[in-house]
Amino acid sequence: MPRAKKRSGRGGQQGNVQPFSDEDASIETLSHCSSLSDRTSAPEEAGESEEMTQEDFQYKLKVYIDSTVDKSAKTRQGALDGLKTAMATKILYDFISERRMTITDSIERCLKKGKGVEQSAAASLACLLCIQLGSGIESEEVFKTLKPVFKTILNDETANIQARQAYATSLGLCTLVAEDDILDVYATMESFESLFTRSYVREDGTRPSVSPQTTQLHTNALLSWALLLTICTGSHIRAIAQKHLAKLPRLLENDDVNMRIAAGETIALLFELIRDVDPDFEFDDWEPLCEKLNALATDCNKHRAKTDKRKQRSVFRNVLKAVEEGDFQTESIRFGTERMVIDSWVRKRTYDAFREFVGSGMNYHLQANEFIRDVFELGPPMLIDSAALKAMKSSRLERHLYNAAAFKARTKARNKVRDKRIDVGEF
Repeated sequence: MPRAKKRSGRGGQQGNVQPFSDEDASIETLSHCSSLSDRTSAPEEAGESEEMTQEDFQYKLKVYIDSTVDKSAKTRQGALDGLKTAMATKILYDFISERRMTITDSIERCLKKGKGVEQSAAASLACLLCIQLGSGIESEEVFKTLKPVFKTILNDETANIQARQAYATSLGLCTLVAEDDILDVYATMESFESLFTRSYVREDGTRPSVSPQTTQLHTNALLSWALLLTICTGSHIRAIAQKHLAKLPRLLENDDVNMRIAAGETIALLFELIRDVDPDFEFDDWEPLCEKLNALATDCNKHRAKTDKRKQRSVFRNVLKAVEEGDFQTESIRFGTERMVIDSWVRKRTYDAFREFVGSGMNYHLQANEFIRDVFELGPPMLIDSAALKAMKSSRLERHLYNAAAFKARTKARNKVRDKRIDVGEF
């Protein structure tokens, strides 16, 4: 990440202290890795058991690393998936830091010589490796090795389309985390521009002939481009707005719902960024854009799937508010005893990008990963021992009573709505 960065991406646990967690399954990557598996044993036995399970866990990771160069594609795929699961759900900085170049070489080999699914898994693993190492010299070395491979295959129209889709997403996040030169960030953004601009509706109103798979590639490129927008300088944002803000609305006419949503969120993001740089910014085609956004927010075309329309309307209501009023629908994310508020499009795009790779382990990384906490300005990790953690967890009965009450309230609210619909129908 070109902005001020900490040269140590370390964010792991120390000793018997562990962070809060709402997702035990995510933290305990493998069943034999839990240090809390035997709560009735004596403290001495528990310490020995924890040490043994940690050794077993590390041994299994070493087997995965060795298996990434196996002759069998199935074995390599399983090894990549195993490493992905471990990195997504645990902090492994010490273990990975010592073996980062070995893992990088394995990833590079899979990116170059693997087939679609294997290449996609390797690309995801590259992102998780950078997330584990944090924004510093170690991740920069990894990215310098992998970036040429990403860019070469991404721009190769004869390469596997599934691999290119994965590379478009992974290149964006790796650049955010590990790129140390802002000019190289701009160069990568131009690579993304060369892809998603091919989906622009032409000025004469004709639409380019693009396959669904290629449209997904362009969507991924657009989202990665938007992610890198969040770290651009003010002068570059002005240049981007002048160049693309009038053209991005053309993507709103795309037949693919994911492309339309990605375009709408990118427009909202760009408006937010340019208004931060220039509070008096005025857009010439503001009214036609608002009309188009309003049409998508109230879309009721019968030829579109109900789920697509529901998803689209929800997103574009928020996008319309962002363009018209500069407003954002805030979201609150709770993890352990902490809470993070997503109160801007910049924060939302960043959070969505990390969550795409970390998945269900996102809450754990928000608690324990120093780099991710630094990105979201959460401060140092809050640590607590296992006894305090157990005391703070709600019992199964409490959770059951809470869920029952919530279900009852929800049912009453829905019944009222149903009653109103019946009355209108009879009238």
